[in-house]
Amino acid sequence: MLPHSGFLRAIRLNRDEVADWKQYPFAIPAVRKLKRLEFHPAVTFFVGENGSGKSTLLEAIAVRSGFNAEGGSKGFNFTTSASHSELHQRLVLERGIRYPEDGYFLRAESLYNVATEIENLDAVVPPTMNVPPIGRAYGRDGLHEQSHGQAFFSVIRNRLRYKGLYLFDEPEAALSPQRQMSALTLIDDMVQRGSQVIIATHSPILLAYPQATIYEFGDHGIRKVAYTETEQYKVTRDFLNRHEKMVGYLLGKLPIE
Repeated sequence: MLPHSGFLRAIRLNRDEVADWKQYPFAIPAVRKLKRLEFHPAVTFFVGENGSGKSTLLEAIAVRSGFNAEGGSKGFNFTTSASHSELHQRLVLERGIRYPEDGYFLRAESLYNVATEIENLDAVVPPTMNVPPIGRAYGRDGLHEQSHGQAFFSVIRNRLRYKGLYLFDEPEAALSPQRQMSALTLIDDMVQRGSQVIIATHSPILLAYPQATIYEFGDHGIRKVAYTETEQYKVTRDFLNRHEKMVGYLLGKLPIE
C-alpha cells in the first residue's frame, strides 16, 4: 500500500489551442497524439528514443507547474538559454487533493546553471539578514566544488527531503551505474515520505523501481508498457548476455545471424 495519493493526477493537452500541428513540438508523434495522460501516485517513468518527446513533455509539465525550465525549485527565476517550447501553454494539469510541501525540477544537462544561480543568490544576500545560505540545503560542499555526478547525487540526497513533486530529466546522464542504484533507494525514500516522482530516463536500473507506471514514447504516441517490455531492458539484457557477439556485429567483424 502507498503511504499517499499523488499531487498530479493527470495532464491534458488542450488540442483546440494548437495552431499548427506541423510545427515543433506538436509535430512529434507523442505530442501530436496526446489527449490525456494519468500519473502513478508514486513513480512514473517516460522512456523512448532520443527525439521521441519525453524530455520535451517533462519540461512542459515542469514549466506549467511553476518550475524554472532549466531546473531548480519554484523560487528559481533565471534564463541561460530560453530554448523551451510553448507546449506548457497548451497543457492542463489535473491536480490531486493534496498540495506538495516542496517541488524540484532536476535536469542533468543544466545542473551547472542551477549551481551557478545558487551561488549568485547567496552572494547578494546581505550578512545582516542573518539567513542560512541557499547552498547549505544542498550539502556540506558547494555543487561547483564537486564533479557533475557528485553534485547531481548531492541534490537528490540532501535537497529533496520533503513531501514534494519531483521531476527528473535523464538523471543517468550524470550518474554511474552504482550511483543509479543508490538513487533508486533515495527515490524509494521519497515515496515513503509522501513524494511523487516523474522521471524521463534511459536507465534500465532506475526503470526497475517496482510498481511504477512506465510510458513509452514513439511513433505510436504514448503507451503504457511493463518493465521487461522496454527497449532499455531488452537491449541491455541482450547486450550483456552475449556482449562478444554483439560487439562483433556492431564492428562488422561477425555476420549478423
